[in-house]
Amino acid sequence: MSSLVIGLIGTGALFGLILMGVNVMVALGLVGALGMAAIVGFNAATSILGTVFFDTTHSFHFSVIPLFLLMGFFAMRAGLGEDLFEATTKWLGNLRGGLAISTTLGAAAFGAASGSSVGTATVFTKLALPQMLDRGYDKGLASASIAIAGTLAVMIPPSSLVVVYGILTDSSIGSLLIAGFIPGILFAIVLCVAIWLTVLRNPALAPRESYNFTLREKLMSLRLAGPLVLIIFLIVAGLYLGVFTPTEAGGIGAFATLLLAIVRHKGVRGIELRKTLLETIRTSAMIFAILICALVFSKFLALSGVANAVGGFLTGLDVNRWIIVVLVSLIYLALGMMMDAPALLAITLPITHPVMMSLGFDPIWFGIYVVLLVEIGAVTPPVGINCFVVQAASEGRVKLEQIFAGLVPFVLAGFAMLVLLCLFPQIALFLPETMK
Repeated sequence: MSSLVIGLIGTGALFGLILMGVNVMVALGLVGALGMAAIVGFNAATSILGTVFFDTTHSFHFSVIPLFLLMGFFAMRAGLGEDLFEATTKWLGNLRGGLAISTTLGAAAFGAASGSSVGTATVFTKLALPQMLDRGYDKGLASASIAIAGTLAVMIPPSSLVVVYGILTDSSIGSLLIAGFIPGILFAIVLCVAIWLTVLRNPALAPRESYNFTLREKLMSLRLAGPLVLIIFLIVAGLYLGVFTPTEAGGIGAFATLLLAIVRHKGVRGIELRKTLLETIRTSAMIFAILICALVFSKFLALSGVANAVGGFLTGLDVNRWIIVVLVSLIYLALGMMMDAPALLAITLPITHPVMMSLGFDPIWFGIYVVLLVEIGAVTPPVGINCFVVQAASEGRVKLEQIFAGLVPFVLAGFAMLVLLCLFPQIALFLPETMK
């Protein structure tokens, strides 16, 4: 049996195991290890596995992930999402659809600190959904706006998913983090415009509020939300100017967020420090395990020749390179409906990344493009993990089908953002190309 046939059987077995409900990490590691043993023999396979484990776990780049996660857990424990929602509501709540717009912008800021799409969706479901429903907002619009707003967490730096892409493709993590800043802000604006146009077309979806907050009340709302936004901008500025590395940025961000949490709770006890550290360790271990097993599977694909065969087939097609981009996009959108983002990147990047590089695309641009693709998949049925999170956190106030129905304008907004990135790649590349 040829190596290519073994590779194809292994790839089919991987997706079969995933569809059967086997843990993605287990499926990747098992198929990768057995596949390598079938191709090069048991002794050579164990030698390769030992090298992969050592090269991965001793990499300095991996320290970025737990630090960003720790920053996010401190932000969630501190209740900073509540401060951000209060601030954006007082400034924008009197607009038609203002609560949904406030939720989007608040989630963008909180997501930048937390780096967690699911965490952001959970927090803002509990904060914003009851207020929107109590004020007569359509259930679909209210819940869908929260589900899609959660995706901003992985676009605006610091972002753990961008770091995962950088590790898997050996790209500059600092450049990738900076590259996500403008697209993340722009995507938040596009989502706000989508809310405004949806409500303009059907005003019954979101009654107009009559908030009358004074300037003093608006400024006071920034007392804790403002410092968090400032921390994010300082991290971005420090990376852009070359003042510190991504790992140092994670450490500074985690420490600054811890101080904010202590101030808000007037002490350490309220932030449950031990529980926060344990959650960070568990989540980091999960991501590390997925990455290690993904690299094992990647080695298997390389040895079998599947990656080269698929890449050669795609690059050999006599079509415009943007047709290949569309095909790759459809693959990510389809797979994004079935699995979480780190696992999806781990499975697909060994094939798609070399193809896109051979077609002349910038690796930094492709990183931002593919992260956005993955996150659109995170809200797309039939799975749409963010939608399930919102429905569960709503405690029965909205149904899953209502969330999916409300997502139509927001998914279209996501596609519009993808088109903008294709038409104007400098949206993602301007800051990395000018950074020090």
